[in-house]
Amino acid sequence: MKISKVIGMFLFVIMGHAFANDVVTTKTIGLGIANDIAMSSILACRKQGYQVSAVVVDRNGVLRSAMRDDLAPRFTLQIAQEKANMVVMSGIKSGVFRQLRADIRPELNHIDGLIVMEGGVPIKAAGVRIGAVGVSGAPGGEKDEVCAAKGIESVQERLDFAE
Repeated sequence: MKISKVIGMFLFVIMGHAFANDVVTTKTIGLGIANDIAMSSILACRKQGYQVSAVVVDRNGVLRSAMRDDLAPRFTLQIAQEKANMVVMSGIKSGVFRQLRADIRPELNHIDGLIVMEGGVPIKAAGVRIGAVGVSGAPGGEKDEVCAAKGIESVQERLDFAE
């Protein structure tokens, strides 16, 4: 009887491990905080006198929030999303990627949905990348990137302690 219990427990452990990778649980960005990041990014640029668009995507590049300030040109929405997508693809700020991989920049700019420009920043919750924000419309990508970073900063405590 004891041997069958031991064998049963052994099989339970082995079989449990065999199916452990069948379902993967991941963190992703929620709509509420995505909207807050987008709005805070726009307000950060507005304080500097810039009319911009901000787009937040999840870890897979799926659109979560897109906002365009009142006078921002309409194409800034598309550019902001492409900057955010670049972050999803590379895992780092789009401006850093632009500097590190200037050798493949022209090719990447021909891929639908990507643009290699400054202004995209990863969003992390407790160190785990859950999305990205892209900002477009300020005169220069470095200014867009500062606004995107400020948008994330405004909710970073919520991100760090999210369950």
